[in-house]
Amino acid sequence: MGIEIRKASANDSSIIAPLFDLYRIFYKQKSDVKAAAEFIQERLLNNESVIFLAFLGSEAVGFTQLYPIFSSVSIGKAWLLNDLFVHEKARGKGVASELLDAAKQLGTETNCKWLMLQTAHDNFTAQSVYEKNGWERSEFYSYYFYL
Repeated sequence: MGIEIRKASANDSSIIAPLFDLYRIFYKQKSDVKAAAEFIQERLLNNESVIFLAFLGSEAVGFTQLYPIFSSVSIGKAWLLNDLFVHEKARGKGVASELLDAAKQLGTETNCKWLMLQTAHDNFTAQSVYEKNGWERSEFYSYYFYL
């Protein structure tokens, strides 16, 4: 049974929502599948993000969500790979690598300058996957101002 990756549409929000909810729970958020589905559907309906879904057989087992951004320094488009999640039962089967490849392909097709992602300092599993797939750790720090 191979991995199938496909670009999601707003009609897929009910398929993505349970995975998105598990992703949010991983980051210590309360479960809310309904809000997850609404958030995803709004992003897709408004063309505010691109989501790729990963399937093993007919079962959705992972996703990645990218947001368009722009680089003033390199004078071009870029993508923020904001979310990547693979269901626990599908980990270690190459799903994350396939999703990362889909993101790279999107970058190529949209003539972007680079892709960017962030992960927690202690998420060593994710760091390993990213580095194995050619992503390089940046010398920049991330700062946030919360409103």
